[in-house]
Amino acid sequence: MILMVCYTINILKAQSIKRHTKWRLCWSDEFNNKGLPDSTKWGYHVGKSGWGNNELQFYTDSDTSNAKVENGSLCITARNAGVGDHQYTSARLVTKHKGDWKYGKLEVRAKLPEGRGLWPAVWMLPTKDEYGEWPESGEIDVMEHVGYMRDSIFGSLHSKSYNHIIGTQKTRGTHISQPYDRFHVYAIEWTPDDITFLLDGEVYYQVANEHKGHNGWPFDKKFYLLLNLAVGGNWGGKKGVDEAVFPATMQIDYVRMYEWLQ
Repeated sequence: MILMVCYTINILKAQSIKRHTKWRLCWSDEFNNKGLPDSTKWGYHVGKSGWGNNELQFYTDSDTSNAKVENGSLCITARNAGVGDHQYTSARLVTKHKGDWKYGKLEVRAKLPEGRGLWPAVWMLPTKDEYGEWPESGEIDVMEHVGYMRDSIFGSLHSKSYNHIIGTQKTRGTHISQPYDRFHVYAIEWTPDDITFLLDGEVYYQVANEHKGHNGWPFDKKFYLLLNLAVGGNWGGKKGVDEAVFPATMQIDYVRMYEWLQ
């Protein structure tokens, strides 16, 4: 989840989009258990390091105050504990070595938390940095939202040639209605030729593989999924943090990964 420095709100016309229709479910979590998330499917990134974005939260490990399953949903909760480096706590769940994929269709049905200073994200990183450290091995941001932009979500790709550090990132935003009151499905369709971003089944962005090598397209290796709720940071905290929003929870109804049938 990397800072964006410029945004474009635009819907692509349907006739310009190449779609893929052959998918088969290969991995999912419907969150029908109770308590901690299923440890056979989820691990955690832990600690407070700013995570490359000067974020404020401490990510906890297997703590039901920040990550638990109840009433059929995974709840990732950010809290203001008011104690030093652990003032803000939250969770970052990862499927690394438990769910790693090369190509496929990912769907995450979620309800976002409301509040200035919050930065929820659904995103993917390479299981192995086979092309080098970030951004050379790539990043896929399936969905990012910042609390001070209430009506927008963003989908983005990062690579060595296309990233925010040099102002060339591949990113696009789209309008979203009632992100805090309704569940929405955030999705990508990922093949060797393109990555397509969808909101509730509607395409709003597609990035084509230019076939010029891994500097522009490192998305031919396995990636894993991350779900997290950040506090503050270069983008999420650009307009400050509203202390009245805590505790704040992102609810995930399901995660489904479909393999691509060529």
